[in-house]
Amino acid sequence: MVWIIVGVIIVFILLYVMGTYNTLVNLKNRVKDQWAQIDVLLKRRADLIPNLVETVKGYAGHEKSTLEEVITARNKAVQATTTSEEIAANGELTQALGRLFALAEAYPDLKANTNFMDLQANLKETEDKIGFSRQFYNDSVLKYRNKLEMFPSNIIASMFGFKPEEFFEANDQEREVPKVQF
Repeated sequence: MVWIIVGVIIVFILLYVMGTYNTLVNLKNRVKDQWAQIDVLLKRRADLIPNLVETVKGYAGHEKSTLEEVITARNKAVQATTTSEEIAANGELTQALGRLFALAEAYPDLKANTNFMDLQANLKETEDKIGFSRQFYNDSVLKYRNKLEMFPSNIIASMFGFKPEEFFEANDQEREVPKVQF
């Protein structure tokens, strides 16, 4: 009788460990999937930027430093290899784009250019999608982190080496209002 109870307890523990492990794998993969969605949008944004910069160059060629900032920030974002590097680089890119669009306000002909307007609309749409995707990503990271940190699943997570993922947070540069001088 004792062996049956011990056997049932062992089976219960094994089932709990398996279920928790599978849940952790599921949550980790969901975080990776959400990051992949953001990555697709970030690449789309990076692809739109050279066309936007070329359009602005024709109207505001003497605003070279702003255009160079955008290109430098874009290149950093494209070359980032880790999630944290990508988050930081895209924060810089968001700031640079803000300055570029503020610059466009000083050039009425540029604002009326249909190519510029289309690119700006596509970029705005992409930025909106990035915002929503960041929210979904952070929700997935939160669920995953909660599972990693809550008892008793934290024991199983540490046994199998699960590590927390980073939130996609606005950095200090993104919190600042773009400064544009003419």
